[in-house]
Amino acid sequence: MEDNRGRHQVVIVGGGFGGLQAALKLARAPVEVTVLDRYNHHLFQPLLYQVATAVLSPGDISAPIRQILRGRNTTVLLAEVRAVDLARKVVVSDGGEIPYDTLVLAMGATHSYFGHPEWARFAPGLKTIDDAREIRERLLLAFEAAERETDPERQRDWLTFVIIGAGPTGVELAGALAYMTRHSLPRDYRRVDTSKARVLLLEGLPRVLNAYPEELSAKAREDLEKLGVEVRTGTLVTGGDEEGVTVGDTRIPTRTVLWGAGVAASPVAGTLGVPLDKAGRVKVEPPLNIPGHEDVFVIGDLASLVQDGKPVPGIAPAAMQMGRHVAKNIRHRLAGRPLEPFRYHDKGSFAVIGRGSAIGVLYDKVRLSGRPAWAMWLGIHITFLVGFRNKVAVMLEWAYTYLTKRRDVRLITGLHANKLPPIQAARLPATTCEHAPEPRVGLTQHEPEPSPLH
Repeated sequence: MEDNRGRHQVVIVGGGFGGLQAALKLARAPVEVTVLDRYNHHLFQPLLYQVATAVLSPGDISAPIRQILRGRNTTVLLAEVRAVDLARKVVVSDGGEIPYDTLVLAMGATHSYFGHPEWARFAPGLKTIDDAREIRERLLLAFEAAERETDPERQRDWLTFVIIGAGPTGVELAGALAYMTRHSLPRDYRRVDTSKARVLLLEGLPRVLNAYPEELSAKAREDLEKLGVEVRTGTLVTGGDEEGVTVGDTRIPTRTVLWGAGVAASPVAGTLGVPLDKAGRVKVEPPLNIPGHEDVFVIGDLASLVQDGKPVPGIAPAAMQMGRHVAKNIRHRLAGRPLEPFRYHDKGSFAVIGRGSAIGVLYDKVRLSGRPAWAMWLGIHITFLVGFRNKVAVMLEWAYTYLTKRRDVRLITGLHANKLPPIQAARLPATTCEHAPEPRVGLTQHEPEPSPLH
């Protein structure tokens, strides 16, 4: 094995969009790269909501970091970074200290509950595969609980879903969940009509998808309401627990709350001892380095940079551009050339509402909605998805879901009997709901079908 200990050591913390691009662009540079991440996989976060709503499997939108970077000048280590010592030029992790010559911080963001960390217990956010699995199980368990529940009021609580925050994550979750309750699940349940489930989307700002032009925001709200989503803007959640949320003086009974209202920078930023913005992000110089430290770069959601009077957005395209730019600046440093300032090029952004419905802006000029925007959204996401296998798998799953309206990745793992109401000895009604399937031959409509588990 080649001894590279004498080479310039570049440590990249985070294998997300920005960190991965930086590592790929340094593949032929005269450096030794070490990528640190607490997960062994790169995750395509824009499609994470489809894992949460049982369209895709986790493996469809993730790929091993080692596989992506194999055969290059890169070492991948599974590690959770806890602090950075700028004076000693070391990264402090759960596995020890890692020295660096150049450091790239690309840890991304975490959930922000606006001073109420206790809300995380009953309102999970969506950032990781673990988050998506937890949300998927909460959603599916709610329908299972409603099927077992005989009290109409408690059944309504189980079939009420509240999503806090109408940014892209909240809107995508609300649209996918509303579609699932009305088109994918009704034929699978006999005691409840899932199409009568309530999906509430709560937003503190005056409109949904506030970062988009007003007419597109209005179109998104219209499409959400067509799906059956109850949209409430200018609404602040003031409290909540496992049995409901409080909005002003109003209590909304629900057993399922999802969080999409805010993000905060990684707490590692606070260990640097450098200026941070209100969200805890590191204020960087135009070349993306920390002031006074040309050997430490910060990119992605962790970086705070104002360009033309507006902050560079914390989205995947910006992180990827930052990663590529930092790799170029590292090459400049090695060659003794000055660092170049970063310039974000906004090529556009899209948000999907549901089947055949999306909004988008291209190059800050062209505005799209409906099926054209939806088609663009599909193409863009397939293009940037990592791995040929993942591209094919996602396209096949999308085609299958589009043709059948089914959600087949409806897995509940583990034992959850303690989370469900007791089973009551209740006879099924003669007609349970308008979507109920016909009874099989040999069974009366009141006889339960044999369980496949016995």
